[in-house]
Amino acid sequence: MNTNAQGLITEAELDDLEAFLFSDSVSEDALDLIGAHGLLCAVNISPVEIPEAEWMALLFDSEPEWASEEEKNHYQTLLRKLHKTLASDLYNDQETLLPCELTLDTDEDEDLPELTIWAQSFMEGVFLREEEWFGRDEETVAGMLLPIMVASELFEDTEILEIRQDRALSEEMAEQIPELLVDLYLYFHAPDK
Repeated sequence: MNTNAQGLITEAELDDLEAFLFSDSVSEDALDLIGAHGLLCAVNISPVEIPEAEWMALLFDSEPEWASEEEKNHYQTLLRKLHKTLASDLYNDQETLLPCELTLDTDEDEDLPELTIWAQSFMEGVFLREEEWFGRDEETVAGMLLPIMVASELFEDTEILEIRQDRALSEEMAEQIPELLVDLYLYFHAPDK
């Protein structure tokens, strides 16, 4: 029996959660599954713990119109399972599979690349505890976060704008993001040797 897999989210549960986040029960400004994944990656990497009530409120934007207490428990449990699954990947030094392509290309029907949506949500998680993220060594952390900052389109710094104009460099940085998540996690959570 694989006790390790207990409590980790399944593909079917991810599909269920994605459908709910797109439903009319949830605020239009709530995060979709890609955004939820980005936010929860940052919450797990955060150098200080972020209370569940805080990240849940940010994710939903406003309280969903729950059909019942059972529905509320069900979807909050799925979000906890997604949170736990990402925590398990990071703790076990495994690259996290992002729920989107690692590219800044867009399809015709998309306003933003899915990776940009993921990166914006990740940065929202960083901004929850910005001082703690950058307090220890701002230059190192900013350097590690650079590919995510570039992908997010939230920053107007000259260096970031120049990178964004270099398509090949932007794409190369986008592909580094899963590996970077592990590096960031270890930076904040691995004991100094």
